[in-house]
Amino acid sequence: MKRVALLPAVLILASVSFLSCGYSKSYYKPPSGLTTRVLASQSVSSPTALPGLFIIDGENDTIGRGGISAGNSPGLMAISPDRTILLAFDSALNSNSVEVVNARTEIASGSIPLGGPTTSMVALAAGFGYAAVPTAIVNGSATGGVVVLNLTSGGVAATISVPNAQTLVASPDATQLLVFSGDSDVVTVFYPLLVNTGDPVTAAVTGFDRPVYGVFSADGSTAYILNCGAECSGTQASIQTLDLATLTVGAPVPVNGATIGFISGSTLYVAGNGTPTGPLCTSITNAASTQAKYCGTLDLVDLTTLQDPYYNNPASEIAITDGYHDRIDMSSNGQLFIGSYGCTTIGNVNNPQGEVRGCLSIFDTTKPGNTSAVIPPDNGDVTGLQSFTSRNVEYVAEGGRLRVYDTTKDVLLLDNFITTGTITITGQVIDVKAIDFF
Repeated sequence: MKRVALLPAVLILASVSFLSCGYSKSYYKPPSGLTTRVLASQSVSSPTALPGLFIIDGENDTIGRGGISAGNSPGLMAISPDRTILLAFDSALNSNSVEVVNARTEIASGSIPLGGPTTSMVALAAGFGYAAVPTAIVNGSATGGVVVLNLTSGGVAATISVPNAQTLVASPDATQLLVFSGDSDVVTVFYPLLVNTGDPVTAAVTGFDRPVYGVFSADGSTAYILNCGAECSGTQASIQTLDLATLTVGAPVPVNGATIGFISGSTLYVAGNGTPTGPLCTSITNAASTQAKYCGTLDLVDLTTLQDPYYNNPASEIAITDGYHDRIDMSSNGQLFIGSYGCTTIGNVNNPQGEVRGCLSIFDTTKPGNTSAVIPPDNGDVTGLQSFTSRNVEYVAEGGRLRVYDTTKDVLLLDNFITTGTITITGQVIDVKAIDFF
């Protein structure tokens, strides 16, 4: 992989209409000329590049021609299941808006103001987007709500009250959203098809312990709710089942920590700290020697038995970096990438001397009995992850840089035996999303 040139300062201008046409790679090439496109959001202005979305060729990790103008400080992104529409949140002062990008034309086709910041968005193929806005104002209700975005005609279609709404997770068939609120023991089930019908749009489900995230079963009938517990001023980290048909809650299954999760086969991988600091790294038998005082943990829950042999067992616990874990993705060859923010940073990746450590952990799920994660020598918060089906690589946005990892070795990609696993982008990379299926 070669180092690449910087994006030109002039970006494609936004058009005035909202469009959401689908397309086929077999006969259509977008303006960039690429058919394996990945977008990286860059939020910092510099003398050589403006904030915007960089278009990357996912086949060879180079930056394509042109780019997409998407507000003054684009960061968090969300993409619709059919890959036709991408949302980019512009966090610039006095903006707090969502830029709607047409994937076919590679143009930001409009901006929708949210009225407050968001850290969680969902885009659905039906032409609507959803953003959790904890400061949203809904008349007669507590502060916070889900803002419904009309991605076809533009504007806000509705704002539905959910106090202190923080995180959204969509069901596989997009008929339900799970809404998680800060400092709450309630999960709100949101029904997108009922918006503006006069029927109740939400149902509040109680009986949790600071729930922060959920993972759906493949058929969407069950959600596995992750209780943050003591890490979020609750009691005990755990998972609980939620039957989406009856809204029945199962008994908690204790785990070491639970803020993010991923299902592969019959295993639920759950990451978190479990306490505000996490356990002492020295208390975990399989923790590699590190200068970090505290570690996070990764648990493997068997969904057929709902048992976790790793819970409170130093001999089998899996140590990962600390911080708040909110990013997770699995490569096509079974490497689980886990990212956090606010972790313990050790060393300087730009001048490595001794241990270098950041917020990324990689766990090989294909190795039977594996109890050790790889902690790559990098620094900074992990803010974006993107895997591919046709290549054994993972794109990682960490510390404002865009890294390319070889998932056959869990190291930065090598080119002619030289480490070059960085796509050079001036500014600060926040998020990364693949537009095309490859």
